[in-house]
Amino acid sequence: MAAKFVGGSATQPFLLAASLTLVILLFVLSGATRNLPLDLLIRSGSYSALEQDPKNCSSEAAVASTGDSPAKPDKLLGGLLSPDFEEASCVSRYQSSLFWHSNRTPSSYLLHKLRSYEALHKKCGPNTEPFNRSLQQLTASAAAAAGGNSECKYLVWLPSDGLGNQLIALVSTFLYALLNDRVLLLSIPMGLHGTFCEPFPDSSWALPSDFPIYNLDTHDFYSKSPRSYGYLLENKVASLPPYLYLHLSHDASDYDKTFYCDDAQPLLQNFAWLFLRSNQYFTPALFLMPRYDQELSKLFPEKETVFHHLGRYLLHPTNAVWGYVTRYYEAYLASAKDRVGIQVRNFPNAPVKFELMLDQIINCTMKEGILPETQLEAPANSSTTPAMGTKPKAVLVTSLQIGYSDTLQAMYYERATATGEVVGVFQPSHDELQRTERQGHNAKALAEIYLLSFSDTLVTSAFSTFGYVAQALGGLRPWILLRPDNGSGKACRRASSMEPCFHFAPTYDCKAGRVVDKGKVVPHVRHCEDLNFDWGLKLFD
Repeated sequence: MAAKFVGGSATQPFLLAASLTLVILLFVLSGATRNLPLDLLIRSGSYSALEQDPKNCSSEAAVASTGDSPAKPDKLLGGLLSPDFEEASCVSRYQSSLFWHSNRTPSSYLLHKLRSYEALHKKCGPNTEPFNRSLQQLTASAAAAAGGNSECKYLVWLPSDGLGNQLIALVSTFLYALLNDRVLLLSIPMGLHGTFCEPFPDSSWALPSDFPIYNLDTHDFYSKSPRSYGYLLENKVASLPPYLYLHLSHDASDYDKTFYCDDAQPLLQNFAWLFLRSNQYFTPALFLMPRYDQELSKLFPEKETVFHHLGRYLLHPTNAVWGYVTRYYEAYLASAKDRVGIQVRNFPNAPVKFELMLDQIINCTMKEGILPETQLEAPANSSTTPAMGTKPKAVLVTSLQIGYSDTLQAMYYERATATGEVVGVFQPSHDELQRTERQGHNAKALAEIYLLSFSDTLVTSAFSTFGYVAQALGGLRPWILLRPDNGSGKACRRASSMEPCFHFAPTYDCKAGRVVDKGKVVPHVRHCEDLNFDWGLKLFD
């Protein structure tokens, strides 16, 4: 399983790369108004092939395309990334910094903690002696397995829902592993094979294919499972199982959510193996636990940089996916003077009519000066006619539907802007439906998350985890598109933090023994700006 998840160093044949470059060049020079879809850009090779040739995306070329100074970029992100990788095996690891506009400096304590974790993972990861010994505990009796003196302890991440939900939960799970000196391992779904590089040197984070517990999607790992912490607590089970499941998804019960109580943690330390499933960014709740307060303050002096740093540390697209990102960027975004990302998410269980959402997009972007207004009629003089060679404002739209970008593209094609600016509107894909089980769908989704993170200005949809990941990776505080029925009368609201939102946070205060407003306990944990209900929590500075 690990081999399928890791990017290798294979490259495209020269002729295929040259042919693809020629096709893109001819298309761009043709002046066609419809941008070439991402599907066509990647169709030259199969998804499983490692298509990106590191030689075709050199540091010098990337710096030139972004208009930055030729000074050597900080490819290790202030020491966040380990230098102990062969760069060609995962080009995105050290090239992403060439495209991001925001680089917050990680704390020296976080760097120390990550290097210590890497040593722990190398010592205890798959196929090591401690790992093989610990596997015996999974099938041992409860008395033998539930001992607190295991040489290595593990936290297994189980996937849930779409890519955005998976990634925010993965980062939260890794933070919990860091805080408790546990080794993070992943049960990787088929839809994510070949999508991310390994983040830890000389070791894999993927559960091996011969892991003794099969069918991790259903076996003991679901709401109300007898192996779950919430079930044990609710039913006062006296005998402990050999491993424990933590159900922290949106439908977690009040008993499941007592995981966020300080008093729960000593019991959990007795288990060498914990399995965790969530579709939530539960990081803010960890900042409300007194036992972690001092450690978290040292790790993240800037509270809103948790996902920014840990996401950039963990989430590196494989060469195949990075090829999608860089080819599309160079074809449509590299020459722009300004890049605007607009991420539109319409939820099937709470749909918004197309016309209403389109109005929100136009009202927000024009009122806030993100996009220029258009003239209803051609002016008598041509003072607003752009000069030849004017660099355009590039608008990248990501959505499952094509209609939003089609409308914006037609608007700026048919009418001149009041400022004389040229606006190009591009949309890489439009799959209509979310297909999380498909590798190709997730590859395009991850590519679009990264493309959005390269924006100068970002507009996202309320409640969307897809947008959360893009904004946090890019270090951006986006304009949030509000639902038309939000009651405020506003089309959008500027986020005051780049952190994701914990949608279904606990409301019970363990110490007080009652429900409290968790958004008023500490200054850096407050309610999210994009929700219509009060229990969502987010980290702020």
